[in-house]
Amino acid sequence: MPSADGPPGVHGTVAPGFGPVREVFARNFAERDEVGAACAVYLRGQPVVDLWGGLRDRAAGAQWEADTLVLVFSATKGLAAMAMAVAHSRGLFGLDERVAAYWPEFAQGGKDRITVRQLLAHQAGLCAIDTPLRPATLHDLDALAFILARQRPAWEPGTRHGYHALSLGFYESELLRRVDPLHRSLGVYFRDEVARPLGIEFHIGLPANVPAARLAVIEPSRPLKYLLHADRDTWRMVRAYVRPGSLTARAFGNPKVARASDFDGPVFRRLEVPSAVGFGVVRDIAKAYGVFATGGRELGISAATLRELRTLAPLPSSGRLDEVLRADTRFAFGYIKPSPPFRFGSSDAAFGTMGAGGSFAFADPDVGLGFAYAMNRMGFQVWSDPRERALREAVYRCL
Repeated sequence: MPSADGPPGVHGTVAPGFGPVREVFARNFAERDEVGAACAVYLRGQPVVDLWGGLRDRAAGAQWEADTLVLVFSATKGLAAMAMAVAHSRGLFGLDERVAAYWPEFAQGGKDRITVRQLLAHQAGLCAIDTPLRPATLHDLDALAFILARQRPAWEPGTRHGYHALSLGFYESELLRRVDPLHRSLGVYFRDEVARPLGIEFHIGLPANVPAARLAVIEPSRPLKYLLHADRDTWRMVRAYVRPGSLTARAFGNPKVARASDFDGPVFRRLEVPSAVGFGVVRDIAKAYGVFATGGRELGISAATLRELRTLAPLPSSGRLDEVLRADTRFAFGYIKPSPPFRFGSSDAAFGTMGAGGSFAFADPDVGLGFAYAMNRMGFQVWSDPRERALREAVYRCL
């Protein structure tokens, strides 16, 4: 790609024909209060957008650099799901097998018939964990597994679905520990079997040797602005979240933090929280999705696994309503899929995950595209943050 001659503070390159994406990226800083961000796109295996700009740390006046790492919150789920896809391709588990067949203790509390497919499609009813998950517990994977196995589902598995906001990654990791011959956790398996083979930098559990000077500093959304800017879908979720004891509050409230940006602090950075605490270089996230969008041969992804990634999971008997997000959603294999309130990609074959504050990354196998955007000033929407949406729409206009 040629070097970019963009506005001051915007760096990187775009391929011929993708100039409008750079223009939108610059406009986000001028018109949408962007502080620091990056956006990258791979198309049919080639990088066509690689942009970064602004400040990684506003208080210090430090610039966002080409190799800046940023916390992407729940967009971490998409990278975690890549590790599960590699394991599935290697025959380590079957989607229609019972989780308890691999993890016998899981059968407690009415969970004996839950399938791996239901778990990965957010249909298992395990969106909330009742036992408080403190950092020391998250560090002790055996203690965490004991808690997870004892949890009772919030509904009869398969009858409803609801976003397993923080819990999904813990269950995925323990399942992986049970089926992997080396008994690796999800973060370690991802490092060994996804990140290293692809030559990308993304961490589920930040290594101690990563200097703070490489990290973007997350700026939390301000309550007043949140109230003014939240859209209809976000308001539905917020109304449920502020209701004491609601399933939404329980799903997002364990491990307990004062605000989402606390996951960017030293207590959680080193821990494996595969649903919410992943740090990566944005172009590398796009590269990984680009690999999955073009067949995944670099990772040995099987044709059967690719079909599952493209396909919508069967709806639960109660329909589309998400019991946690309070909107119509669809999921499959750990990913969110296009749905009426959140359309992305060229068709329902697309798959990705959004993160708190506005980050989003996805694969569109119909056109062979991997997209990633992340920022450090948190926005106000559950999905389709105006900054991200403007970039995504600009990309598709350039195709």
